[in-house]
Amino acid sequence: MPNDGPAGRGSRPVPGSGGGADRGQGWGPRGPYPHGRGWGGRRPPWWPEGEPYPPAGWSGWRGGPRRRFPRRLGLLVALAIGFALLASGAVFRLLWGGGYGPEGGGRPWSGPPLPLLILGILAVAFLAGRAVRRMAAPIGEVMEAADRVAGGDYSTRVQVRGPGEVGRLAHSFNQMTERLQANETQRRALLADVAHELRTPLSVIRGNVEGILDGVYPADEAHLGPLLDETAVMARLLDDLQTLSTAEAGVLRLHRERVDPVAVAQDATAAFRARADRGGVMLDCRAAGPVPEVDVDPVRIGEVLANLLANAIHHTPRGGSVRVLVDPDPAGVAVAVTDTGPGIDPSDLPRVFDRFVKSADSGGAGLGLAIARSLVEAHGGRITAQSVPGQGTTMRFVLPPVDSSAGSSG
Repeated sequence: MPNDGPAGRGSRPVPGSGGGADRGQGWGPRGPYPHGRGWGGRRPPWWPEGEPYPPAGWSGWRGGPRRRFPRRLGLLVALAIGFALLASGAVFRLLWGGGYGPEGGGRPWSGPPLPLLILGILAVAFLAGRAVRRMAAPIGEVMEAADRVAGGDYSTRVQVRGPGEVGRLAHSFNQMTERLQANETQRRALLADVAHELRTPLSVIRGNVEGILDGVYPADEAHLGPLLDETAVMARLLDDLQTLSTAEAGVLRLHRERVDPVAVAQDATAAFRARADRGGVMLDCRAAGPVPEVDVDPVRIGEVLANLLANAIHHTPRGGSVRVLVDPDPAGVAVAVTDTGPGIDPSDLPRVFDRFVKSADSGGAGLGLAIARSLVEAHGGRITAQSVPGQGTTMRFVLPPVDSSAGSSG
């Protein structure tokens, strides 16, 4: 049957076959090319109906940025070399009297033979091409990888190769994608942890409210009191999250003033003395010699000490002790909270200041130490943890002296 129209669905013309439709057409990766040229990005007549063109993920013979960039850069270098040759030819004509040798009215050529000159030019072009390829290929890989990162693939990495500057570019790109991937992982973990922490109080509230509405529970203090307690738990969690997010973003307002760090530590210790006595834990605060004043927000530093003391007292068994020591440090003033509890497992120690990291017997949401680190760093200080299993834990933070304190103020 003669083929008077476009090919049917799924059929493709055969290269070199007869028929007026194919006469004078070339054949390429996109099918028949009218007069040797492509379809200009349009769907060819023989392409199956209802299927996208071009296929997803197909880049044709021209390739993606990884291949196009070296070609364009090589073309630019070739044009630069050609321009240099033309310019040198013009200079040659000017120096030799406007001609090429005696027949042209100029001085005779006394330079290297013409074949040797051509070989030299080809050698320079070859070396320039290799240099361009060594530099352009890694940059093309980074461009292609950047497109994948823009599409949400933060696991993309590139091979570190090429000259020094290009290698540093690839290394910096890998570091950037690693941080992006870590931030994305933390974001997802944060959402999951917040949902988990809110699920328990909401379940308690819902169960009690449904019981009261159904007449199962009376609306008395015994059943309404837990509702108030659970709302306080959620409010405290939201406050902690707000404090943590503002401190990590560097927008936490600090009301700084010059204070005595020993007095701040003694005030925080006095606030926890009753809790320590109920738990049978000896609580002590002292200073190892005179210490300078610090320019800090005493309320925020009090929150840091409150988090550290609450953890220390909670994990210290009856008959143990918690000691607060304030002493001078080469970087400023150091405050250490040491307990005689069971200690922290070495595998958990590097993550002890991360969000929602807590022990099995912890009663909080696991944000206390993360908030403590953010508040200390907002003051320009640093905080560390040291622990020996079975011998206790020491949480120590250092605040800079008055003249080098940094951070926002209100």
